[in-house]
Amino acid sequence: MGKIEAEKLAVILPCFNEQEVLPDTLRILSGFLAEMIRENRVSADSIILAVDDGSTDRTWEIIRNSSQSGSSGPVRGISLSRNFGHQYAILAGLFTCDADLMVTLDADLQDDYRCIREMVEHYRRGCDIVYGVRKKRETDSFFKRTSARMFYRLMTFLGCRIIPDHADFRLMSRRAVETLRQFPERNVFLRGMIPLIGGKSAVVYYDRRKRTAGVSKYPLGKMLSFAWDGITSMSEKPIALIAQFGLFLMLICLFLAGFCIVKKFWGYTVPGWTSLCMILCGFSAIQFLAISIVGQYVGKIYKECKARPLFIVQDFSGSFPEKSFSSSKTDEKK
Repeated sequence: MGKIEAEKLAVILPCFNEQEVLPDTLRILSGFLAEMIRENRVSADSIILAVDDGSTDRTWEIIRNSSQSGSSGPVRGISLSRNFGHQYAILAGLFTCDADLMVTLDADLQDDYRCIREMVEHYRRGCDIVYGVRKKRETDSFFKRTSARMFYRLMTFLGCRIIPDHADFRLMSRRAVETLRQFPERNVFLRGMIPLIGGKSAVVYYDRRKRTAGVSKYPLGKMLSFAWDGITSMSEKPIALIAQFGLFLMLICLFLAGFCIVKKFWGYTVPGWTSLCMILCGFSAIQFLAISIVGQYVGKIYKECKARPLFIVQDFSGSFPEKSFSSSKTDEKK
C-alpha cells in the first residue's frame, strides 16, 4: 500500500482580547502541529490562522509579530475592522483560508486540542464534520451546568438540530465549508446551522480544562443574549406557541364570561374591580410579551433584508494564497 497523502489543515482561532493566553496558545499549537506533520497526519503547509475580532489590547500585535518572526511556527493572522462577534470571527477564518480541513478552536485552549488527531482520523474515514463534545461539565458552576442543560433541551424541543454539550470546537472539510457558504442568513448561530449541512459526521469526546489566564468572554448577560439569538435564529416555534397560548387564554376568557353571566342570573354580584384589574393587567403583560417576541423576528427579517457584510477584514499578517477575500456567503462572479 502506498503512503497516504496528507492534506492541509488550518487551525482557526477566534481571538478577542486574549493577550494573556495567546503567546502560550500559539507556542503549544505550533508544537502540536509540527508533531502531526511529522506523523504525516497533515501536510507540511498546514497553518494556524488567528482571527483578531476587533481586540482593544495587544492581541493583534502578538499575532502579527508571531506570523512575521516565525517564532511560533506557521502562524497567519486576520484582523477584522471591529468587533463583529465570536460567530462571525469563526466564519472569517473559515471563508478566508484555503485548507482541505479546518478546525475551529477557542484561543484559551480550554478545549482539548489533542483531540484534533482523532478528528483528522474521522475525516480520513469520510466524515465532513467532526464535533468536539464535552464528556462532563464539572469545571462549570451549578448555575451554568443547569442553564446549559435547559438550553439544549429547549432547543431540541423547538426543533433545532443541535449537538448537546458541543460549543464551537469542530472539524469541517472544505466541502462542508463551501456548503455553509451557501447559507444566506445574516443571523448566525453556527451550533444550529452546521448540523443542517448533513453528510457523514462523527463525535469526539473530551474533558474541558479551566481557563489558565484572562477572563471568559461570555458573561451571564452575553450568554443569555447568545441563547436567545440561537432560539430566534433557528426556530419559528415561539411564534406558534404564542398563537396556541392566545387560543388557550381566549377559552379561559369565554369560560369566565359564561361564569359571570350565570352568576348574574342567579342573583350574585361580581366582586369589585380588583379581579377585573388583575385580569386586564395580566392580559396586557401577555400581549406586550407576545408583541416583543414577534418584534424580535421582524427585526431579524430587517437585518436579513439589509444583507450587510458578515465581517470586514482590515489587515492580514503572514503569507496568503490570495488577498482578495469576500465577506459574502456567496462567491462573487466577475
